[in-house]
Amino acid sequence: MANAKIQRIVARQQEKISEGQFYEAHQQLRVVASRYIKSESWDAAIDLLYGGALALLKAGQGGSGGDLAIFLVDVLGKSGKDVSVGQKSKLLTIVRAFPAREPTRKRFVTEMISWSSRSGEYPLGDPELHHVAGSSFAEECEPYDAERHLGLGTKDSPEQLARCEYEWWTQDEPNTAALYAARAIFPYLLVGNLRSANKAHLIFTSRLNSSNRSLSVQEVSSKSSDMRVYPILPLLNFLGLLLLAIQRGSSDLYKQLTKHYGPQVKEVGVWDDALAQIGEMYFGIRIPRQGNPLFDMMGSMMGFGGGSPKPKPKKVDVPPPPAADLD
Repeated sequence: MANAKIQRIVARQQEKISEGQFYEAHQQLRVVASRYIKSESWDAAIDLLYGGALALLKAGQGGSGGDLAIFLVDVLGKSGKDVSVGQKSKLLTIVRAFPAREPTRKRFVTEMISWSSRSGEYPLGDPELHHVAGSSFAEECEPYDAERHLGLGTKDSPEQLARCEYEWWTQDEPNTAALYAARAIFPYLLVGNLRSANKAHLIFTSRLNSSNRSLSVQEVSSKSSDMRVYPILPLLNFLGLLLLAIQRGSSDLYKQLTKHYGPQVKEVGVWDDALAQIGEMYFGIRIPRQGNPLFDMMGSMMGFGGGSPKPKPKKVDVPPPPAADLD
């Protein structure tokens, strides 16, 4: 806490919270914090809101505690503070303190990530904040929110995401395994993180093998790589070969894969956009883009050759990734 006065204020409100006077404590904390904000006593306001939010969340008051937590992020933005270890520690402690399934947590996480993207070095949000938020959603079997954050997390995030997707798959038909594995792999490939994509694939398939002893698996090895082949899960083989093609930088192998597995991929129906992006990012295969007919006609007439200029795709150069660490 910034000073003894803030500690005394929080302690008094904690007494009210312990007595069940949640509304009174919440309102008084907001009023006092607003006074500090008006006088631009930013550190005092931040410490007060942090202590108050944590006390209410620990008492199971997700709505009022979440409100103060969101207020805290707003103050961080107004104060102009950069992302620091101390500020992140406060935010991460709050994320972990939210009661399960509390609706205000999602808004708090959104505001927290937005602040970190504006005030930190990562335009898509701080990876550690993404990881802890995503992990909390994964633990409560909220896969969509887990995917949104773990895909932009830390080196530890692929394990959390792969395990989340695996658990989700166990509630579906056995032959859909590749659909869930792809949900753990594609997010990393689409941000140029091959190492994490490989790790997610390895963790998902290792869990699949250990939990399904009767599943037929063939080990295929060469001097440069090892791969598991699943005779009854062709799309899972496709994902493994896709990662291998990216590692080798082989556009020919990629084209062979998409042609060979084309009917199965088409049947899935939701991979087309991701695979097109992957083809462009890793193999330089341009995505066909439709021009504006009116602009194209005007361009021809006026001599500047068509519609609006199209950005040249940036090819991702991928070094051979080290073996994924499962420890």
